[in-house]
Amino acid sequence: MTADAVQVMDENENWPTQGAYEFAEFYNSREQIVTFDQMDAEVMTRNYDFVVIGAGPVGAALAFRIAKDHPDRSILLVEKNWNEPDRFVGELMQPAGCQALERLGLGSVFKGIGGVPVHGYYVAYKGKHIYIPYMKEPGSEKRFKGVSFHHGRLVMQIRAAAKSRPNITCLEASVTELIADYALVNGEQTMTTVRGVRIGPVHSKPEGDKSYAVMPKLTLVCDGITSQFRKILNEKPIHLLSHFCALLIEHEPVRSSEFFDGPEGATTHVATPQSPDVNPLPMPHNGHVLLDGVGPLLLYQLSETETRVLADIPGSSLPSDASGKLRTILRSSLANAAPKDRYPGLNALLLDTIDKSKRIRVIGNKFIPAVNNRINGAVWIGDALNVRHPLTGGGMTVGHWDCVLFADLLKEFNYDDPRDMQRLKAKWYWQRRPRALVVNALSVSLHALFAAESKELGLLREACFVYLGRGGRATMDPSGFLSGLVAKPHMLFYHFFAVAFLAVQLRISGTSTAYKGGNLLYRIFTAFYTLWVAACVLVPNMWAELHP
Repeated sequence: MTADAVQVMDENENWPTQGAYEFAEFYNSREQIVTFDQMDAEVMTRNYDFVVIGAGPVGAALAFRIAKDHPDRSILLVEKNWNEPDRFVGELMQPAGCQALERLGLGSVFKGIGGVPVHGYYVAYKGKHIYIPYMKEPGSEKRFKGVSFHHGRLVMQIRAAAKSRPNITCLEASVTELIADYALVNGEQTMTTVRGVRIGPVHSKPEGDKSYAVMPKLTLVCDGITSQFRKILNEKPIHLLSHFCALLIEHEPVRSSEFFDGPEGATTHVATPQSPDVNPLPMPHNGHVLLDGVGPLLLYQLSETETRVLADIPGSSLPSDASGKLRTILRSSLANAAPKDRYPGLNALLLDTIDKSKRIRVIGNKFIPAVNNRINGAVWIGDALNVRHPLTGGGMTVGHWDCVLFADLLKEFNYDDPRDMQRLKAKWYWQRRPRALVVNALSVSLHALFAAESKELGLLREACFVYLGRGGRATMDPSGFLSGLVAKPHMLFYHFFAVAFLAVQLRISGTSTAYKGGNLLYRIFTAFYTLWVAACVLVPNMWAELHP
């Protein structure tokens, strides 16, 4: 079977990854972009209805949807660099994220970027594996699908859509501050109303910069995970949970149906290629989570011939690469997560790639809960509002549903009226909360289990693996959480504690391989202490998302 035949076999009818994109002509075009030096009086003084800070996957999508819904309204979309970004996060869109893009008018955004449909997750632990397919569509035997891709290509596709709208002004510049009113609250100067933004050049100059004030009716802060304005809204401390170290492995495309036989057949048809030259993944066109390393090891395809590897290093501090310690830890983690006797081709390719890599790319993984926004004149959306661990790949799903819900509500409320906008924001905040809570709390809690640092967490990880392998709702409801399709916090609570009680059972019965030893009385004590540890993992994370 040829690579072309595989693409036909695996074509996603709902979210096609092949074909022509309707806004393709704007992909690399800079004709629609105004630079800071080109700002003239017309750009500076126009009475914009909206200023969107950040043209990433969330900001550009939101600008496009608002421009489409309100063609008589003007939007200024500000981004520091409109060239294709080179990032190794935001490379997998969950099925619920695909749904959100469809609602935003961007359902065809994956066409022409060489993305790969994703059917579910292959999870391996202690020589065993389970397969977690995505849920079936209501009333159909077809399953929902996600897509994995090069992040920069997706961003450029969404930006292309934004550039196509005549009522969007695309500006390459930097927003240096929010122009706002302040009031004395509890003895401190507190921002109460955002009036506009101050715009300066991308790169500051030693002799001083000129800047311009733009005063829209509403400012939308969408500047992502490194948001410079998040602290204005959320002063809570940022929790650095771990670091992802990124590698890119290259291989031949899928050339045999034994490697992939659809989401049903993939439960038994697992590829174990001997050669690293062929696609080395046990289940191509699926996400992979290997749990026997220092932290979880993630693998997903960016194209038919490229696979991203993300190795998690738990903890807030990262060993030095210059001293060689980081590379030593990574090599050991890769070898343990993908042992040679089980994954010969993958093992060889991973170790060869780490040995030949001149630089290891690293990003810190954070958890930043959302807070209710009571500042008039501005809305924080996407990662600018809250951030979760990227383990489950749910960031863009949350961000794009933020856009969908906000854009829908924008049709109902008068954003010229501050009181109406406060009602809009309050309603939006409560509407976004269930899905955001499930995705965010799940990501942080799963990371705690998968990067187990204690016997109790190790026991919970083992119980989680056993539970997910039971099939039925024990498999498919968690699949719904991972995919963002099931936005029901009470169900997350139920299944998490079902895992916790399974851990109690494994410990008391003495059948656990992760927590061995002790007489019956000691096993009972440690089992119920594990239940307490489980509560300490999930409940604070859920409370952080519930608390305004």
